[in-house]
Amino acid sequence: MRRYFGRKLLIYGLTFFAAVTINWLIPRLMPGDPVASMVSRANLTQPEAVAAMQAYYTGLFGLDLPAWQQYLNFWGALLRGDLGISIWLFPTPVADVITRAVPYTLGLLVPAILLSWWAGNRFGAFAARRRLLDNTVLPLGYILTATPYMWLAILLAWGLGIVAGIFPVAGGYSYAMRPNLSWEFAGSLALHWFLPFLSLFLVAFGGWAIGMRNMIIYELEADYSSYLAALGAPRRLIRRYAFRNAVLPQITGLALQLGVLVAGALVTEVVFSYPGLGSLILKAIQNQDFFLLQGIFLFIVTGVLIANFVIDIVYVLVDPRTRAGMGAEA
Repeated sequence: MRRYFGRKLLIYGLTFFAAVTINWLIPRLMPGDPVASMVSRANLTQPEAVAAMQAYYTGLFGLDLPAWQQYLNFWGALLRGDLGISIWLFPTPVADVITRAVPYTLGLLVPAILLSWWAGNRFGAFAARRRLLDNTVLPLGYILTATPYMWLAILLAWGLGIVAGIFPVAGGYSYAMRPNLSWEFAGSLALHWFLPFLSLFLVAFGGWAIGMRNMIIYELEADYSSYLAALGAPRRLIRRYAFRNAVLPQITGLALQLGVLVAGALVTEVVFSYPGLGSLILKAIQNQDFFLLQGIFLFIVTGVLIANFVIDIVYVLVDPRTRAGMGAEA
């Protein structure tokens, strides 16, 4: 087991290094000059002042150095826990900007991922043995899982927000309120949270329901199910074994879908102007904020890798065949 997790840690370490390097490179391939954009917002009229200010900030952010030196300085700062200063919100540290947005994104992602996976698997397993539900869940699930996150978010915002007027369609809480510890503010947070959450939940729910429905049918037709039925085992027991075997590929699928779900959450936040990392990425791109983009991408990559590693551990705990294979390898 030690060798297995050691190999996994090495793979994740190499993946982290490659992903962070690409994340450092992507903003620098963007057209435009971030310092020039920053200086233009100062509305200076004298050319000498513009040139002096641009030279000062270029040296301050280290953008006058060769690319290889910028890259080494980036890793040195990263190892010290320094993500740099935001160009867009200068002189606010990138870590502070991200910290303010992370709770909103996690508040969307964690419930949407866990609840859609649990509910989708349960509903798919139940629908597999009910003809009426099976004829309903299959086409509905295909429609949901094929629906782009942004399109469904727009439909929900239009239907439940603009037409029905039940939920607000923009912001993380009412613009007439300031963050505070009160039930009124908590209620406003919940109302603004519901539509972004629902759009993420529905798309993911359809995929998990279809996957579990297909896996349950496959497991119920497997040889061990026929053998148990021939021995007179209760139908409920056979279905329990079938569900336990069918859920294992769904755990693997969860690891593979984490990146897609995170990307869907970021796009959904942009649709609803939700103050999470998605809206922050849009602002960083619009203002060519290299350091803020690097920090956000770093947080996302680290979160996805950690979540995948946790799923690897869970898979070892729930699948005895994996543990047996690790023992045989040792």
